[in-house]
Amino acid sequence: MKILEKAKENMLLNETVLSKYACKSEDGIWIKEDKEDIRPIFFRDIDRIIHSLGYTRYIDKTQVFSFTKNDHITHRVLHVQLVSKIARTIGRSLKLNEDLIEAIALGHDIGHSPFGHKGEKYLNDICIKENIGYFCHNAQSVRVLKNLEKLNISLQTLDGILAHNGEILINKYKYNKNKTKDDFSKDLKNAIQYKDYSKKIVPMTLEASVVRLSDIIAYVGRDIEDSIKIGIIKREDLPKNITNVLGDNNSKIVDTLIKDIIINSLGNPYLEFSDEVFNALMKLKDWNNKNIYSSDEANKHQDIVQELFYELYYFYLDKVKEFNSSYDRLSESEKNLYNFIKQKDNDTDIKRAIIDYIAGQTDQYFLNECTEHLKEINLEKLYK
Repeated sequence: MKILEKAKENMLLNETVLSKYACKSEDGIWIKEDKEDIRPIFFRDIDRIIHSLGYTRYIDKTQVFSFTKNDHITHRVLHVQLVSKIARTIGRSLKLNEDLIEAIALGHDIGHSPFGHKGEKYLNDICIKENIGYFCHNAQSVRVLKNLEKLNISLQTLDGILAHNGEILINKYKYNKNKTKDDFSKDLKNAIQYKDYSKKIVPMTLEASVVRLSDIIAYVGRDIEDSIKIGIIKREDLPKNITNVLGDNNSKIVDTLIKDIIINSLGNPYLEFSDEVFNALMKLKDWNNKNIYSSDEANKHQDIVQELFYELYYFYLDKVKEFNSSYDRLSESEKNLYNFIKQKDNDTDIKRAIIDYIAGQTDQYFLNECTEHLKEINLEKLYK
C-alpha cells in the first residue's frame, strides 16, 4: 500500500509548479468519490472518456463534409485530438492543468449528432416542433457522459464540456472560479430549455476557456486544408489581408494563434488575442462561412438528410408504442432502440430519449437505420 501511495503522490508532482489560476486535482469535485483510485481526478476523467461508447462513435461522425470520398479529410475523432493537442500546448505554456484540459477536449464533442452541425440543427428543429426544448451538442455531450452512460466524471470536466461553444469567437476568455455545482446544474437545464442559452455559459476554470478557444484554432485552418484537398477552394483564394497576419496554411495559422494567445495571456486570469490577430481570425471565420461551410460540397444531399431525420424520429416514436409486443419478434435494430428506451431515466421524456438515440448514432448507422425502416438509400449515388 505504501508503494501505491507513493505512486499517487508521484502523479501529482507536476501540479506543484502550476499557475495560481490553474485548477489543481485537489480542487476537483467528484460526483461520486473513489478513494481507492491512484489516478488524479482529471487524469481518471480522461480514461473514462476514451473508454466510453460515445468516444468510440467519434470515428464515423461528420466534421464538415458528409458525402465526400477522401480518406484524408477530417472526421470528428481527429478533430477532438487536434483540439486536445493545441489546448495542451497552450495550457502547458501558461502552467495550467493539462489533465483537465485533455479531459474536456476529448469529451467536448461526444454529444455531436450524425452529419455534424447540420444534423444538430435538424434535431433542434424537431425538439422545437415537439415542444421539448432545444438541442445543442455541448449540453448533449454532458448528457451522454453523465445521464446516458452514467460515468463518474468530475464537475470541472463536465462544466468545461458544457461551456466550450467553439463556434463563438470572442477576444477575451474569462472564467468564474466561484461557480458551484448548483450553478452548473442550472446551466445544463437552461441550455436545454432556453434558446441560445448555451452561448452565454461561462466556465468555472481557465482550463475550460483554453479548450473553448482551441476548438476554433483546431478547425479554422484545418477546414481550409480539407477544402483545398477536395477542390472547393485554392490556396491563392485566401485574402491577403488575412494571410499576411495569420499565414496561408493550417500549420502557420495554428502556430500564429497559439503564440499570440500565450504572449497576451501569460500570468493573467484570462485568455486574450491581440487586436490584430483577433480581427484577422474574425475575417477568416467569416470567409470560411461563405466559401466553405456554405459551399455545395459541404451541403451536398442535405435536403435528403433533413427529411430522413424527421422520418426516422417519427418512425421511432411510433415504434416505441409497439414495444408491449413480444421482444423476440423485434429486429436487431429494434431491440437496440428497445433497450435504449428501457434504460432511460424516469425523468426523461420519451421524445427526448428518441432525440438522444438519434444523436448518438454515427453517420453510417443513421443511414442503415433509414434503409432498414424507411426506404432503400443508394449510398453510391450519395457519395458521387
